[in-house]
Amino acid sequence: MTAAVITGRTVLRRAIAGQRRPVAFASVLAAGHQAGEALVPVVIGVVIDRAVAGGSAWVLLGWLVVLGAVFAVLSTCYRFGARAAEQAAERSAHELRLDLGRRVLHPGGGAETGNLAGELVSIGTADARRVGVVDAIIPFGVAAFSGLLVSAVLLLRMSVPLGLLVLLGTPPILVLAHLIGKPLERRSEAEQARSAHASGVATDLVTGLRVLKGIGAETAAVERYRRTSRSSLLATLRAARAQSWHHGALLALTGIFIAVVALVGGNLALDGHLSVGDLVAAVGLAQYLITPFSVFAQVNSDLAQGRASAGRIAAVLSAPPAVTGGPGTLPTTAAGHVRLAAVTHGTLREVDLEARPGELLGVVATDPADATALLDCLGRTADPLSGTVLVDAVSLSTVDPERIREAVLVAAHDADLFAGTLAENVRAGGPRTAEAMTAAAADEVAAALPAGAATAVSERGRSLSGGQRQRVALARALAADAPVLVLHDPTTAVDTVTEARIAEGLARMRRDRTTILVTTSPALLAAADRVLLLDGGRVTGEGTHAALAGRADYRAAVLS
Repeated sequence: MTAAVITGRTVLRRAIAGQRRPVAFASVLAAGHQAGEALVPVVIGVVIDRAVAGGSAWVLLGWLVVLGAVFAVLSTCYRFGARAAEQAAERSAHELRLDLGRRVLHPGGGAETGNLAGELVSIGTADARRVGVVDAIIPFGVAAFSGLLVSAVLLLRMSVPLGLLVLLGTPPILVLAHLIGKPLERRSEAEQARSAHASGVATDLVTGLRVLKGIGAETAAVERYRRTSRSSLLATLRAARAQSWHHGALLALTGIFIAVVALVGGNLALDGHLSVGDLVAAVGLAQYLITPFSVFAQVNSDLAQGRASAGRIAAVLSAPPAVTGGPGTLPTTAAGHVRLAAVTHGTLREVDLEARPGELLGVVATDPADATALLDCLGRTADPLSGTVLVDAVSLSTVDPERIREAVLVAAHDADLFAGTLAENVRAGGPRTAEAMTAAAADEVAAALPAGAATAVSERGRSLSGGQRQRVALARALAADAPVLVLHDPTTAVDTVTEARIAEGLARMRRDRTTILVTTSPALLAAADRVLLLDGGRVTGEGTHAALAGRADYRAAVLS
């Protein structure tokens, strides 16, 4: 995956082009609605001139039927046009959410750089919705312009000066409306950025609430969120003020223009250039002009906000990937021979490490940063600064990240569960569900629940205890039956008896499969074929758990 150059304009163009049919259909219907609205005062003027002045009841009845037909057409056009426009907006926003989801979840990563999780959620919801709204307002902008055009033509038929006044006066007003909308666009962008950041901070605080309570940091966390929330509020107020000034300025501008049209029409009627019916129609059209100009104000406001949101979406979609693919391919049936050759990454320094096919290898890191760096390299969420990570003699830096997941599965310590049943969570990993649940002691979790494995699990597994969540997450990883499985501290919240059972089940199920255990658990390390000690970013010891237990640094990391 390479980072394509995507701009806010690109996002807007795609959003509109992707829904061009419903937008075009809605535009035609909305234009029919506005044309009908413009015709209403004209028909009323004709009724006055031909029916009321002429005194014919049949003529009056005929024109009233015409007026009723105009109302029926314009109301029908509005109903179905608004429905099509709203459908286009929802579909466009949905497509953007899918694009953002694909980018965020892409194995190459990179989209999360510089963004909190809550910020990405805000971009995928609020910003996607604002861009989708552009598809909904375009038909009404087209309709407003059509209404102005129809009004100008009708006024030209009544009076050339009135028609020219509308035709020549509209473009300058539209240009001024665009210029007036620029400050709103800037402040809307700032508002969305601050709001997304506040959402990200809130998400982080809620996720880590137990940790915050455990270390007594609630006050500091509340103060941090208060500052972030206050900054978001100020940005929102500035955007709201900009929006009110924007609407007020446009209303004042259009009000002056409409007053000029009405004044010119009144003078023409006094001079005898307009009939009574034409004067009524002209005044009615002048009042009608409030509607399209109000629509222009709303369109301009929504476009300004849509452009700002499109820019934020473009920044995520065009974010460069953390890792890229290459020409390398892993064997169809991977043997699982893993080797790190002189790898330097993060806190790791010239690390040489080998996990033989079918081996259960334990890795003890005295520094958690060493463990994190190792997992990044094995899962290829980042490429090492120097050195090579090989699986079956193929360098992972030359393989598409998506293909790597088929051979190497890294199960993180903080893996989340999904909303659904316990069985569905495990089955998401792969077909060996029953065997995996037994090996991970997740069958005991199911036995303790009201509906067994069919019991619903809440979002992120919050309805389960920490130990239960770990066991279900471990079962999911085991069910995948990956050629290379990397586990990071999978039993930190499990009691010692259950941990011993898991160690036995893990060794049994992963027999003939390569497994790397990054842990400090004595029970798991005792089940490993071989253990490596990572200290100071380097491999400083190798042997069985029993052999390494005689070293002080190993005991400090594992047995303390």
